[in-house]
Amino acid sequence: MQSNIYNMSGDQTESGAADMCCASCGIAELDDIKLKKCDDCDLVRYCSDACQQEHRPQHELRCKERAAELRDEILFKQPESSHLGDCPICFLPLPLDLKNSMMSCCGKWICDGCACANKLREREARLRHKCLFCRSILPTTLEQAEIKYMKRVAANDPVAMTHIGKKHYQKGDYEGAFEYYTKAAELGDVIAHYSLSVMYQGGPGVEEDLEKEVYHLEEAAIAGHPDARYNLASYEWDNGRYDRAVKHFIIAANLGYDKAIQGLKECYKRGLVSKDDFAAALRAHQSAVDATKSPQREEAAKNNA
Repeated sequence: MQSNIYNMSGDQTESGAADMCCASCGIAELDDIKLKKCDDCDLVRYCSDACQQEHRPQHELRCKERAAELRDEILFKQPESSHLGDCPICFLPLPLDLKNSMMSCCGKWICDGCACANKLREREARLRHKCLFCRSILPTTLEQAEIKYMKRVAANDPVAMTHIGKKHYQKGDYEGAFEYYTKAAELGDVIAHYSLSVMYQGGPGVEEDLEKEVYHLEEAAIAGHPDARYNLASYEWDNGRYDRAVKHFIIAANLGYDKAIQGLKECYKRGLVSKDDFAAALRAHQSAVDATKSPQREEAAKNNA
């Protein structure tokens, strides 16, 4: 029994020490001494900020390596759904082709199938048009809709902020767009993160910044934005990191993103992805696309054609 303890691997003993003692001064965690983890990794703990600063030169390289590993664990985890999520009315995944309507009153995305079915019901019953989610009377003009969006902005709704940011961008007010996008991204809006990545790529009004571009792409991709995921794949491909590009393509394909399948075809031709993995991605892609279909959405597509 004793020999097994002494023969433990270095990783195990290091992990145990990190859990129990300050990595700098070696003091053990007691009732009156609480240790805190390193801000960037999970390898070591410290009893004070002073100890953390003193130990930084020894720990910095391994800390960066471990922080990158932890980031990749999050980055390459398959999202449960796209950033759009499900329609709050029919509870089916919202399609990626943007055949959805955003409600100015509550900021919810409603699929075209539910929106068209509701309009038909209201028309036949001669009812006033109301939001399917919050039941507010819908605006009849763009001006009324913008007033509602601004009320949502005042309530710190990041979805509304992104919408107003897009309006500013379309008008050529890039500084205003950047301001709205930045605040919305801070509040967790995925589309705002993606929009900022586009601006940092060298868009008008913002100085090109590759590091910030990649950061916002990663934040959007982690939350299920397929365009962001595809752009990351392209970025890794251009830099010769084909294994990372393949992972991004597969994740995007699993979300039902068509362009990712084209990217995987090229990877398959070059022998960068196996036949089994390519076939699995094709099946997952088709399954994701099929999950967004419904009779109501097909009828709405015919009416809007």
